[in-house]
Amino acid sequence: MLGPNRNRSEIEKERDSPPMKTATIAAQTIGSLQSAAARREALLARRSRALSNAAPAAVPPGAICFDSGHAFPAVLPDLTVEAELALTMHRGETLQYAPRPGLPELRDWIAEYMRADGVPGVAPEDVLVTNGAKHALELVCRLLLEEGDAIVVTAPTYFTAIPIFRSFGVEFLEVPQDSEGLCVGELHALLESRNRAGLPQPKFVYDVSDFHNPTGATISRSRREQLVALAEQYGVFLVEDSPYRKVRFDGEPLPSWKSLDRSGMVLSLGTFSKLLAPGLRVGWVCAARDLINRLIQLKADGGSCPLTQRTILEFCRLRRLPDHIARVQQVYREHRDRMVAAVRRELPEAEMNVPQGGYYVWLTLPEPVDGDQLARRAQERGVIFIPGSRFFALHAASRRRHIRLAYSHATPDEIDCGVRIMGELLHGAY
Repeated sequence: MLGPNRNRSEIEKERDSPPMKTATIAAQTIGSLQSAAARREALLARRSRALSNAAPAAVPPGAICFDSGHAFPAVLPDLTVEAELALTMHRGETLQYAPRPGLPELRDWIAEYMRADGVPGVAPEDVLVTNGAKHALELVCRLLLEEGDAIVVTAPTYFTAIPIFRSFGVEFLEVPQDSEGLCVGELHALLESRNRAGLPQPKFVYDVSDFHNPTGATISRSRREQLVALAEQYGVFLVEDSPYRKVRFDGEPLPSWKSLDRSGMVLSLGTFSKLLAPGLRVGWVCAARDLINRLIQLKADGGSCPLTQRTILEFCRLRRLPDHIARVQQVYREHRDRMVAAVRRELPEAEMNVPQGGYYVWLTLPEPVDGDQLARRAQERGVIFIPGSRFFALHAASRRRHIRLAYSHATPDEIDCGVRIMGELLHGAY
């Protein structure tokens, strides 16, 4: 259609116009898009502007994945019976909104589970069911943090927690760790220094206490006791994130921070993701009751999914959990041993923490190897892992000699193949 105000000669004239005009139009269009993006950016909350606007990278089909703590498919339990019970006998409960604190029977089970793990006097009212442990962590941040507050994290720390904390506008304070976990002496010096300088103390110390993500380290008993004492002395909360506590292969269990807490300064985060299956998205917070009552009010959903809560509860009531945990421990011990052997064989120059449990090994690469570059080149060969720089809240760009390898999801043969490719890349380039 020519339209009422245009004739054929005008259209032909436009078609024959020099390329410069087309380029100018394109540049104006790009400029307009860029200015629109800038306007949107200016309207964002400060907590959002601090976050990356890049889309998550897609995992190529057929890749060997050492990047994420996915469960090994063969250990995922068959929940058919439990789901059928949830959808028949308990249909009136599971297809309605759930109570915001969680199903009462599940809160009761979690309280009993924690008492059996050495935490004295836990009652259902001290537990809030959440949509996984990360949801619990976000609620804790909403409860405790004002913009500009300081928090303490380890160097390195759980990388998914970093953007959660950053979105609340925190000041990061890093404390190093070694083979015994968080260096409590360094933390004590930090708290005392702030005390002398008249600075407010950090709101909380966050750490993965058992089989640390990413380093695999477990905090020693003496350091746990010192840490809880420091929290009481300086009035600093402790946020204990311990999703891997039951995924222990070697050694004896150590007391949780919560079991040592006598003043209500510990908020303990738990999850069924590593106990059963990550896709269920059911976790919890255990804390002093006055804190739990406020967390319940901050929980904006209509209650975490009652269908998955009831399915988990029936699994536990049928006493299937102990055998399942034993199976998880057996499989992941085999995967860890395979990964450790492969690293020693293919990457002998790398320093490695051998964890007593959990999902990960942490490698320090020899000079001048750059973990970020190695990760990019490995991805081109179909091997995916996370460079260590992503696990540091501060000065990440200068901390590129580390990588984290997850052994949970890949098969033993994939572990051998993937680490062999990494060795080829490392030795071919350096």
